[in-house]
Amino acid sequence: MTDYRLFIGGEWIESRSGRRLDAVNPFNQEVWATVPEADPADVDRAVAAARRTFDQTWSKTSGLARAQMMNRLADLLDQHAHRMAVLESTDNGKVIRETENQMHFAARNYRFFAGYADKLYGEVIPLDNPALLDYTLREPVGVCALIIAWNSPMQLLANKLAPALAAGNTVVVKPSEHASVTTLEFAKLVEEAGFPAGVFNVVTGGPAVGDYLTRHPGVDKISFTGGPGTGRVIARNASENLVPVTLELGGKSPNIIFADANLPRAITGAVAGIFAASGQSCIAGSRLLVERAVYDQVMDELVRRARRIRLGNPLEPATEMGPVANQPQYERILDRIEKGITEGARLVTGGTVKDPGLERGYFIAPTVFGDVAPEMTIAQEEIFGPVLSVIPFDNEDQAVSIANATNYGLAAGVWTENLSRAHRVARALKAGTVWVNTYRTSAAQAPFGGVKRSGYGRERGWHALAEYLVVKNVMIDLSQEC
Repeated sequence: MTDYRLFIGGEWIESRSGRRLDAVNPFNQEVWATVPEADPADVDRAVAAARRTFDQTWSKTSGLARAQMMNRLADLLDQHAHRMAVLESTDNGKVIRETENQMHFAARNYRFFAGYADKLYGEVIPLDNPALLDYTLREPVGVCALIIAWNSPMQLLANKLAPALAAGNTVVVKPSEHASVTTLEFAKLVEEAGFPAGVFNVVTGGPAVGDYLTRHPGVDKISFTGGPGTGRVIARNASENLVPVTLELGGKSPNIIFADANLPRAITGAVAGIFAASGQSCIAGSRLLVERAVYDQVMDELVRRARRIRLGNPLEPATEMGPVANQPQYERILDRIEKGITEGARLVTGGTVKDPGLERGYFIAPTVFGDVAPEMTIAQEEIFGPVLSVIPFDNEDQAVSIANATNYGLAAGVWTENLSRAHRVARALKAGTVWVNTYRTSAAQAPFGGVKRSGYGRERGWHALAEYLVVKNVMIDLSQEC
């Protein structure tokens, strides 16, 4: 068992409190590592280290030098991808096939943003008075607090850290108390890549650590991925210091299958959209809207495929779905399944798992509810588990209306062979991302973020850089008049 330390100012230190949190393997409930529980003094030290390095070193480092370090970091992450994937799968229960892919995807993000580090141009602005020269500079915000969730720590960190570093900011990272190990291991790669001490700092612990960090007057920018409840608290905390915030707060994403779709392909997309990562994905297609003409056909095939998904140890290549990440989440998902039954949805397959060899894990079988009404709890609340609500619809207008009838607006999917319909529906859906004839597909170049209660701001793509830069305007009088 490994006992980790905080990473602050380039040093590995114990927390002032001396308290530690257990890292629990969701496959067998065994404690396999411990991480420190930081206290306010640790956070103060981390923010001070980030500020000192920003002022003295990092803000003066050329874009070319930042890019070189970021590319070295990407190379190291690729080299250590399998080892890091084993750690992450042990920490949160995701199958190793997915966590290893996420390591490489994270590396791609660092390379993508490294390409921008020496290209953060301003512009010259022509004014009405020709004697005035006006231009802009793009400058880093300063010290950024990055708070990440437990479901995909390395990918979520890359979404935030890559543009932050490219823009010239220093960071204090607070990972989830349910999955902190890979963030601390990643700090070793940051060291090896040659970043100055204090550019990257990690404080671990529970909600109190995040609350103190997001209220800290030394923080200039906050980026958070998690639930709407915590997002509201962070937004309030940030408002005390008038600090800008990027919030990615989950979704209740509709995946819409029209009768003219390529059904085998659409059903594959529906299964992957909800059961990949055990449904623990902010973009999970947890509401499947199916045109009534093909509803029975789609349901039959969905259920057949759901029942064939192989559950097991996430470290074994043959496993198709692992456990959910932690006990609180496990209990919450079971509560929502029970609520679906109570409210009258038809449980077609799934629920708890009693298979031999899986008794100690937080396993929930791939679950499918049929004949779900749009207003039911399971069709409105983000469950964040392998639970699919299937809702029939009769026409395009009704599909769009049902799809938009939630408080969330992160992602959506459309399956149709009709090009005009694809464009119409994509425009009508209130979501930050719309996939057509694909689902849960990501790219470093493509901006990602939500609308409504799914949050605001964008990650990935050049749009993310704007979240970590401020624009300074410079105006010079060139006239020779006294």
